[in-house]
Amino acid sequence: MTDGREAAAPTLRRGLGEFVAGDLPIDRGMQWSVIASCAALELWDFETRNTSTTRQLQLAREAGALTPLAFGLNGSAITMAMTGELEAALRLCAEAAAVNQAIGSRVPPFGGMLLAALRGRESEGLALLEEARRNAGASGSGFGLQWAHWTGAMLLNGLRRYDEALDAAEQAWDAWPDWFVSIFASVEHIEAAARLGRPHRAAASLERLTASARVGATDWAVGISERSTALLSEAADAEPHYLEAIQCLSATRLRPEVARAHLVYGEWLRREGRRVDAREQLRIAHSMFADMGAEGFSERARHELVATGATVRKRTQAQHEELTPQEAHVARLAADGRTNAEIGATLYLSPRTVEWHLKKVFLKLQINSRRALRSALPTYEPVAG
Repeated sequence: MTDGREAAAPTLRRGLGEFVAGDLPIDRGMQWSVIASCAALELWDFETRNTSTTRQLQLAREAGALTPLAFGLNGSAITMAMTGELEAALRLCAEAAAVNQAIGSRVPPFGGMLLAALRGRESEGLALLEEARRNAGASGSGFGLQWAHWTGAMLLNGLRRYDEALDAAEQAWDAWPDWFVSIFASVEHIEAAARLGRPHRAAASLERLTASARVGATDWAVGISERSTALLSEAADAEPHYLEAIQCLSATRLRPEVARAHLVYGEWLRREGRRVDAREQLRIAHSMFADMGAEGFSERARHELVATGATVRKRTQAQHEELTPQEAHVARLAADGRTNAEIGATLYLSPRTVEWHLKKVFLKLQINSRRALRSALPTYEPVAG
């Protein structure tokens, strides 16, 4: 904050290295993991952030410390969302919500907001983010408010509501300039401005983003910087940046970012009149988003494919997707063979509340027994822990 990212980076890297390698007492490990996670994001270091948040969650579970557990669950949900494992993120968000309810915590649903942005369900996502903004404003959580504006901009870009995305991204920057969330919001700001044909609106955002990416210098940082540069480049200069973005991001585990690189490259190709090439990129994007369950961006890719003359069947939501996050988590625990009392202990609910949730699950899935849950829940995976 005082001397800039370039001056700070060596010290931050040393601190992170010592933190993840050190054997800290439980209380200090939980206290500093959130700080380490934020420092890793400042440096575009996904793997170190993942190590930090994974350890935080483990320490919180071992200590039975519920407030740190809420943060740890949110941190792990963010990791799952960033890698495109949206079902896993959904389960973690449900557990985080249960912990918050049990202890009366006001920890903002950071993981839930990012998950909502990537899932792209318009009414559900906008409602969740609006509630998060209200709660963050009421509790004085500037970080929570900024996070809500950033993820809101991402959701709106997926929904092709670019004017609103532009405004939300600008609010994220204004809320806390130069913080890593501001830089992530700049990515959304650039994409919205490019799609609106107003590249001048995002020139400053690109300058901030590329400066941050140069300091990070990871495949993630370079890939995002190249993708954003391509969006604001003249037609004759854009393609090498798109190709470099895809190559760099494909070397990471950040599948939504890879898919978005294919998407914006395909959109650019279509606008350049290269329909055959555009279809190839857009089909890759559409397939990746659909497989992840990123419905907003998947529909945006489908819309672009149709514009190339391709025929693409619109996917309908399966019945299991009508379950709330908590219902989905209860259902998976029950499918693992856990009793109502065991589920209640895990999710801080009474056995009677668990039974109530299961009755709603059975009704929505049109089944009448626990034995049918495994086959009724597509992509069923046992719940760890």
